[in-house]
Amino acid sequence: MVVADKRDYYEVLEVKRDASPEEIKRAFRKAAMKYHPDRSSDVPDSEHRFKEASEAYEALSDPQKRNMYDRFGHTGLSGTAGHDFSRMRVDDIFSVFGDIFGDMFGGGFGGRRASRGVDLQTEVVLSLADVAQETERPIEFTRSDYCERCGGKGAEPGSDVRSCGTCGGYGQVERTSGMGMFSMRQVVACPDCHGRGNTFSKTCRQCKGSGRETRRRVVTVKIPPGIHDGQAVRLRGEGEPGEDGTVRGDLHCYVRIEPHPLLQRHGNDLLCEVPISFTQAALGAKIDVPTLKGKVEVSIPAGIQHGEMMRLNGLGLPDVRSRRVGNQIVRISIEIPRRLNAKQEELLREFAETEDKAVLPESKGFLDKVKVFLSGLHE
Repeated sequence: MVVADKRDYYEVLEVKRDASPEEIKRAFRKAAMKYHPDRSSDVPDSEHRFKEASEAYEALSDPQKRNMYDRFGHTGLSGTAGHDFSRMRVDDIFSVFGDIFGDMFGGGFGGRRASRGVDLQTEVVLSLADVAQETERPIEFTRSDYCERCGGKGAEPGSDVRSCGTCGGYGQVERTSGMGMFSMRQVVACPDCHGRGNTFSKTCRQCKGSGRETRRRVVTVKIPPGIHDGQAVRLRGEGEPGEDGTVRGDLHCYVRIEPHPLLQRHGNDLLCEVPISFTQAALGAKIDVPTLKGKVEVSIPAGIQHGEMMRLNGLGLPDVRSRRVGNQIVRISIEIPRRLNAKQEELLREFAETEDKAVLPESKGFLDKVKVFLSGLHE
């Protein structure tokens, strides 16, 4: 039997006849990247060249087929069981070479895809003092993990394990829905092996064949200084394993910051409201102000007004990115006594007699403005 219209396989892959298996594999990767229709729509006859390279690789990557081809050419392979690439769609070819295209295209159109596992969430509670520095916390959580008895295979140790006859060991099958031009093809987990790619004669008695069991785990999370309430630290690979057990999900550790009894956070700055008496405000004083590093003595200047602010440099929180430290702001709150004893009232009245205005909280300038306003109402 003469096979016509076929180029020499070594010529197709552009390798020598004594090329090693690794050289043949690299040559096919190169040809696939060059001629795959999804990547080379501007290359004439790219789909035909891609199928041609795939057919050449299937023959030359198999030692027995390569030996037959080297001895008898294309005629030597005419009676062998192979794939008719001239009648296959491109996505079908991917299913044949799923191991190669899994590396190149993240799973390809066929073969067994790496299924990423489920992400998990947990919470850690910090004080405002913890936020000022890098903090480590042990986190205890539960997750679905590999069964210790069967190693996640689902088979009882020592049982007979076979490649799944439904999916051929790929762990996935193709499902078609709809009709005609509106039909859709979808790759789903194999219903018989549940994505594992194999079946077994006896299921694991510990996990009942699921390959999973709930397990407690303790990890240490490092929390960067300056983190904000609601932000999360991600621990890669601490989530649950995927269906095929190759790619784990992540653990997201969300931070909750407890309110401080005396300090309020505003970005990287801290605000502290400090009450003083009206005599301290009038005469000046030295007071102790609470900070995250302990109390700090602050000098209050004489004549300070209610609501005025003072800045304590470098006593705030670090920025989570730049690590630049903010400030602490001290806001003055002047307290007026609600009750006076006889001596205090007498002294205040003596002081009031020395003022050139009535004993009222308003300044003389404010009273003058009130007089002008009221005179305008009677005109």
